[in-house]
Amino acid sequence: MKTALSRVFSIDVFRALTMFLMIFVNDLWTLSGIPLWLEHSEAHVDFLGFADTIFPCFLFILGMSVPLAIQKRLSKGDTKTEIIKHIIIRSAALLIMGVFTVNVPEINTEATGLSSAWFQILMVSGFFLIWNVYPENVTKTVRIILQVSGAALLIFLAVIFRAGEADSLKTMTPQWWGILGLIGWSYLTCALLYLFTYKNTFALIASAAFFLLINIAGHSGWLKQLWPDGPGDWILGNGAFHIFTFAGILATLVAAQYQPQEKQSKLPLVLIGIGVVVLISGLFARNFFIISKIYATPTWVLICSGIAYIAYGIIYYITDIRKKANWFNSIKTAGTSTLTCYLIPYIYYSVGELVPLELPESLKTEGIGLVKSILFAFLIIWITKLLGKIQIKLKI
Repeated sequence: MKTALSRVFSIDVFRALTMFLMIFVNDLWTLSGIPLWLEHSEAHVDFLGFADTIFPCFLFILGMSVPLAIQKRLSKGDTKTEIIKHIIIRSAALLIMGVFTVNVPEINTEATGLSSAWFQILMVSGFFLIWNVYPENVTKTVRIILQVSGAALLIFLAVIFRAGEADSLKTMTPQWWGILGLIGWSYLTCALLYLFTYKNTFALIASAAFFLLINIAGHSGWLKQLWPDGPGDWILGNGAFHIFTFAGILATLVAAQYQPQEKQSKLPLVLIGIGVVVLISGLFARNFFIISKIYATPTWVLICSGIAYIAYGIIYYITDIRKKANWFNSIKTAGTSTLTCYLIPYIYYSVGELVPLELPESLKTEGIGLVKSILFAFLIIWITKLLGKIQIKLKI
């Protein structure tokens, strides 16, 4: 099915809000005495923390953007081969960054020869050298030199990296791929599926249903019965991350049906209605599975997908129906320079570790601490905006 949707304010706003909240919840580790409901829930605990809903919303927005981006390329005359190449390159970049970031917490600084702080500063510098959007006045030769330098830096860091205890050192491994890696795999799979099935609505719905079935089958033990010696997950996360992405793809297709002016006002109610149905399905699934982000259970998947639909319905109403997108101007950069926003905290925390300056404990506790983390999220977005003005912005 070909969508008639053009770029809409609500998708950028939803992405910006999600990125803002991701920065906020990722800073909660610096605080103490904060409510448990704000944090990630532990794996075995049947509970949904606020932080557990943020990544699903990000994947949902990723899915919403897939039809728009691919249809735009098709309308410009790009062949499927060219689009496949673009999808693979973008996915590879995310996977590379994901592998680096997921290994950093386990670094053995003595064996590596670099402190964690300096490793992260050099790592992010390498990312920017390779994937920065260079201004037009930078010649092709200079751009290639900078990108090759970035690649050489990352290779050097990968070679010297060691993790674990001194008696059992490990080199860099994919592990669970990290947040960026999970985004990369989800994008690769779902974008390719959309590219080859976008003319067939049933095939798109069937793809989403397939991943949901895999997720249920994996957590019910059915896959183990079929293949006792097989892997724990037949698909990464038992298909959970692909479900979120396909939920976003289907949301864009639904929105396309309400693109005509006379139908637009109905779209928020439709999206919220779908969200409520999916959310109730998730609550029903709780009779069989616990809510667990770490285990990526069907309950977590359905509840968070429902929340994403409801949240987007509300945001669409505010931005595209009421025309109040300006309410979100303060965080707008997070929706257009999202990857930059995500990586800047790695530099920020690393510099903070190297510079002997630290906030007093009174500013990192309870309510005051939460205000500090909210201000931190605004600060990161402001830094990202400043970097954009001097032509420093990641794009893959």
